[in-house]
Amino acid sequence: MDQIHSCQVDGALVLSRSGNEDLLLVAGGAGPLLAKELATHVIVSERRQGRTVRVQDVVPIAPGDKRLLSSFSLVVGWCFGGILCGSVQAWGAGRRPAGSRASVTTGVLLTYSVVAGLLGSLVARTLLNAVPGEFWALWALGSLLVLAVGALTFALYELAGALGIGLALLLVVVLGVPSSGGVYPTELLPTFWRAVGPSLPPGAGVDAVRSIAYFHGAGAGGPLRALSAWAAGCAAVILLSGGLASRVRPPAPQTGRRP
Repeated sequence: MDQIHSCQVDGALVLSRSGNEDLLLVAGGAGPLLAKELATHVIVSERRQGRTVRVQDVVPIAPGDKRLLSSFSLVVGWCFGGILCGSVQAWGAGRRPAGSRASVTTGVLLTYSVVAGLLGSLVARTLLNAVPGEFWALWALGSLLVLAVGALTFALYELAGALGIGLALLLVVVLGVPSSGGVYPTELLPTFWRAVGPSLPPGAGVDAVRSIAYFHGAGAGGPLRALSAWAAGCAAVILLSGGLASRVRPPAPQTGRRP
């Protein structure tokens, strides 16, 4: 059971020594569909051996988080908030002086990320009581996720202009949301989606929320490292592009008369 709570395995079959009824331990917090699929396969296999199985969910999901849809919706809301903030910053970037654009954008993204992480945690954890787990951990995760997506959106804008906003939507929405494992666990997804999902912000966010909500943070290291890499890498692109823009300035107009 300790291996289930530490996210090392998705389930465990305990064989009975005195009878023909075994015990299957599953973790609904890792994904109800995953637990159901695991139970179905084990029951069929045990039936062939003339044995029966009793299924016990040792990590049940919260009543307000049916099928983990509340956790998934929280992550999607944070991601869309990050895209919105990054897009708004891109829209106003041309109106700012080149020297201060990067610092102003970074400051706005940081501020918005902290506020969005707080509001999302308050609604999902406190007001709706839909997502369990430590409030401060959810707040920190939400802030990091929003910052990563917002910085990604603006960094792609700096590199590709308006096309960068479309690229951000492609990475986060078109590729990231379907492969995040929100509705269907990552283990049940096709090979391509299973490969790219955990490394994109939505997938990392879903994994981290589940870890905080149902496993006391176990297994959150990988998702948090992925989000930190997105946030740090994209912030570096923003700062570097701002520094280059401040150096490349048009020549000052000549107002004097010709001799």
